[in-house]
Amino acid sequence: MAATIPLQGSDLDFDNGTFDSAAFAATTLGDWRSLAAVIDHSLLKPDATRQQVEALCNEAARYRFASAVVNPVWASVAVSLLSGTGVSVSAVIGFPLGASLGSTLRQEASVLIRLGARELGVVLPIGQLKSGNYHFVQNTIHTVAEIAHRHGALLKVGLETCLLTMEEKLRASEIAIQAGADFINTATGFASGGATPADIALMRGVAGARCGVKAGGRIRTLAQVRALLEAGANRIGSSASVAIVRELGA
Repeated sequence: MAATIPLQGSDLDFDNGTFDSAAFAATTLGDWRSLAAVIDHSLLKPDATRQQVEALCNEAARYRFASAVVNPVWASVAVSLLSGTGVSVSAVIGFPLGASLGSTLRQEASVLIRLGARELGVVLPIGQLKSGNYHFVQNTIHTVAEIAHRHGALLKVGLETCLLTMEEKLRASEIAIQAGADFINTATGFASGGATPADIALMRGVAGARCGVKAGGRIRTLAQVRALLEAGANRIGSSASVAIVRELGA
């Protein structure tokens, strides 16, 4: 079982070590290759075609992005195309609503890892969080984290921060971390907003050095990436990855 989290809403007190955001940002933005190494190159639109997935993977290999992120139906294609390149395949589950059954998430996670995905992205059960059912949220994430970690895969947990209050953002971040998240992620980009520096700073404040913080959702420019890295992100998710690294000289 996952560790039990405190459930009294206003008394969260975090002491989680430090992450030097300024130093990380300066190093990462030093050249385009360093930046590419922390970007998840993503294609998650529902009408994505095989040709577009192939292009995504070719770009991921060419620019050496951290991973190529695809919907489950394209995972085996992406794994085949990126085999031997050193670029991971990341697949999303329970996406983008965070409303799937735990049994569904576990099955998806197991199948995707068997297919070769090395990173998984799951959306936190948003409605359950807002209902105050914190143990349900934690246990749901924990069961997926167990499967991922058993097979050496990473788990990124999306919070969909644009739908949450400040208290809910703090709560969701702590629940996800205690449940085993390797990264907490801002947004899917499919709801009403995307990543903001304020949300990243808040999430990094909760996470400290305990886990990664990913900025995802509607990130299009190098200026946005710079602000998000300086706020505390150490992974970026974007469908505009190539344009962003080209801004830095790629």
